[in-house]
Amino acid sequence: MLDIKLLREKAKLVKASEKKRGHDPKLVDEVLKLDQQWKKELKKKEKLNHHRNLVSQEINQAKKSKKETEAKKKINEMRAVIDKIRKQVDKADNLLKKRDEVLKQIGNVLDKTVPKGKDDSENKELKKIGKVPKFKFPIKDHIELGLSLDLIDLDSAAKTSGSRFYYLKNEAVLLSLAIQRYAIDRLLKKNYTLISTPLMLNRATLEGGVNLSEFEDTIYKIEEEDLYLIATSEHPLIALKKDEMIQEKDLPIKLCGMSVCFRKEAGSHGRDTKGIFRVHQFNKIEQIVYCQPENSDKFFQELQKNAEELFKDLKIPFRVVNICTGDIGNKQSLQYDIEAWFPGQQGKKGAYREVTSCSNCLDYQAVSLNTKMIDKKGEKKYVHLLNNTAITDTRTIAAILENFQTAKGTVKIPKVLQPYMNGITEIGRK
Repeated sequence: MLDIKLLREKAKLVKASEKKRGHDPKLVDEVLKLDQQWKKELKKKEKLNHHRNLVSQEINQAKKSKKETEAKKKINEMRAVIDKIRKQVDKADNLLKKRDEVLKQIGNVLDKTVPKGKDDSENKELKKIGKVPKFKFPIKDHIELGLSLDLIDLDSAAKTSGSRFYYLKNEAVLLSLAIQRYAIDRLLKKNYTLISTPLMLNRATLEGGVNLSEFEDTIYKIEEEDLYLIATSEHPLIALKKDEMIQEKDLPIKLCGMSVCFRKEAGSHGRDTKGIFRVHQFNKIEQIVYCQPENSDKFFQELQKNAEELFKDLKIPFRVVNICTGDIGNKQSLQYDIEAWFPGQQGKKGAYREVTSCSNCLDYQAVSLNTKMIDKKGEKKYVHLLNNTAITDTRTIAAILENFQTAKGTVKIPKVLQPYMNGITEIGRK
């Protein structure tokens, strides 16, 4: 959520951002009103604490003077004051809780470059990289290729687990590992720290990174446990420094997260979402950066560049889009997506589909997680947090199958992945 100081000092800025998002800016006024009420109740509590201290001194003086009657009277007064303090603390805490609940509904302050738009159809294309392949033969989508080359088993998975699950087989398993390992090796060369994360988080930790009300159709809850399956390793990675004070000299912290991800993916239908394109479980290599506030723009560009380089190396055509106001989430100030070219989508006419999302969240998540830095002058401030998918395995496999298919019905392996494929350069029929 936003730092309350920002609303106190720059309410007009926050209101303008909310208006651009299409949100009601009156929420800002509601937060500030609750904030004022909370501060008033705090002052009342401070006065009661001061009164308690005075009565405590009076009790001590009465006991020293052996004035037992007066001491008993003051003790009774003390009990009454303590009871008032308890009630006042509850009142202040309830107001603070209510203020923060409303504050969480307000989105991050949008970057000035975020385009205005009603939904993902109005995201702004920034550039296209790579040539879309032209095939001189009838092409197959990744489902047809995966089945004919014995790379996926969807029917068995549907029996054992349900729709949107899959068995990867043979070269597809090697391809999954190759994609992940290649991305990891690239990030290690750039001094990212490799981390394998927990696959479950408790509610308090998860709410530091996301607004759960926005993710009800995405995140799996473990029954009768205060645990959720992670939808991305972003969440455990940004929680790594929860309630910690980081020395400025230790920034930036650059992390490469490796994990399985679990998503409900409710409400998506059609052949373009079948196969291994939109699934409940997949592997992902994530990028996370903790940095000084003044450096988040620079690291946003670095994270985006890292992901673009991976898809350039794979020779998969893609485009980069700036996510518009109607599509961007509450936590993001700025978001770029890479959309890879999938020749088999839209009835084999081809389409660009999202494969990575790069987000600058400024201090929005750090405020919720209470992650701060202390600079050389001894001043404390919230760090900025950024995240970007480096690569996922299932969608990238689907893109490779469709873009590198041949007239023989085989699939060539991208050259950069061949060293990880046990000598396999082309996937043929079994």
